[in-house]
Amino acid sequence: MHERIIGLYDETADAWDGVRGRGLSAPEIPHLDALADALPPGARILDIGCGGGAPVAARLLSRGFAVTGVDSSPNLIARARERFPQADWRVSDMRRLALGRRFDALLAWHSLFHLAADDQRDMFPVFAAHAAPGALLMFTSGTEAGEAIGEWQGEPLYHASLAPDEYRALLAENGFEVLAFTSGEPGGSGPTVWLARYAGRADQSSS
Repeated sequence: MHERIIGLYDETADAWDGVRGRGLSAPEIPHLDALADALPPGARILDIGCGGGAPVAARLLSRGFAVTGVDSSPNLIARARERFPQADWRVSDMRRLALGRRFDALLAWHSLFHLAADDQRDMFPVFAAHAAPGALLMFTSGTEAGEAIGEWQGEPLYHASLAPDEYRALLAENGFEVLAFTSGEPGGSGPTVWLARYAGRADQSSS
């Protein structure tokens, strides 16, 4: 079911963009602003699962950051390019992301949790490969290990999460130190948010 995510978002791009593009929810804003406040002016940010660029990348661009956005939906990336031509937008499945560049911050906001558990585990080396020394990584997850099936446009919408302890282990194994963790309440409005800093790995050189 998780493999249906890419096609579902691309086929319903107009509907998704119309809903998501309206703006950030109140619980989202403090987390994204905290990331922005921790970065130097003009920092390079990789937005993984950027959708149509609004509202998340739009907020980062308004702060003067250099945003590169990647999403598996060509239709959503087309909207991002039209709205924000000053940014770099790429059609790419995050699981196969290999830009050959490193960034000052990486953001996977409400996107990582659409991957199956093993694919999520495989993303942490991808994060490390795109992180400059000292880079920040922010992502959202579920509150506990398991799968949850929502609904979008009459079709099942897949979500999955690892256990918090496994996320911590994966971050440590891939050179990240946890700076903050906010656990959302099951069924509540606030997201579960991770913020980590890349300290580097012995088997990776900076570029």
